[in-house]
Amino acid sequence: MSGNKVATPIVVAALAFAACLGAATAWAQNAPDYAAIIAAPDRSDADREADKRRDPLPILKFAAPRPGMKVLDMGAGGGYSTELMARAVAPNGMVWGEYPPDGPARAIEALQARMKTPAMKDAAADLRPFDDPIGPDMSNLDLITFLFYYHDTTYMNVDRAAMDQKMFAALKPGGFLVLADHSAKAGSDTSTGKSVHRIDEAIVRKELEAAGFKFVAEGDFWRVPGDTRDFSSMRPPSPVDAFVLKYQKP
Repeated sequence: MSGNKVATPIVVAALAFAACLGAATAWAQNAPDYAAIIAAPDRSDADREADKRRDPLPILKFAAPRPGMKVLDMGAGGGYSTELMARAVAPNGMVWGEYPPDGPARAIEALQARMKTPAMKDAAADLRPFDDPIGPDMSNLDLITFLFYYHDTTYMNVDRAAMDQKMFAALKPGGFLVLADHSAKAGSDTSTGKSVHRIDEAIVRKELEAAGFKFVAEGDFWRVPGDTRDFSSMRPPSPVDAFVLKYQKP
């Protein structure tokens, strides 16, 4: 009996470790080859050119979209990142590219044209407002991405608290929100969203956490320590610092 009392916790711990290791291995095995997705021969020349500026491999690895996932890409614009997500969740996944219906016609037309390509057979344009982005067929999302557009919502007619709450509600428990944006100077107010197209990271963290999101990790792969953060990210004279955050719905 005394031997059992000593051995049982060790056995339980070993089994728990093995289970965690197995889950991690299964996760890794289920992850697509992101480099191969980027190198796919049927991607457009325009997207390949954008790759030079946008450097998509690190964010794909960080967000970790996988086959079968349901993903919402907020602020999709012309759908560059939406298509990468659609390729990553195939087969059996689904991606929605959100963009406001009153946004620039050029971006909406580009998004809708992209949806007609073979790569987007399991994707759809979600032409809904930022603060009401969840369609009736969207629930239990695995992942939401929000890349370089959160700052724009600070000067648009957007209720950001409602937007964050609705994103939170649409995620399944354990689902993730991955957000990246251009860094403003620490302590800056939201006016930098329009003036230099940046936002203070602290503002984003505060707003997301107020909606219930729990911080998980940050990525430093787009950090630029020498960025003075006082010029527009749209026409930068030098590389722009960007923060990347991963949050989870408990």
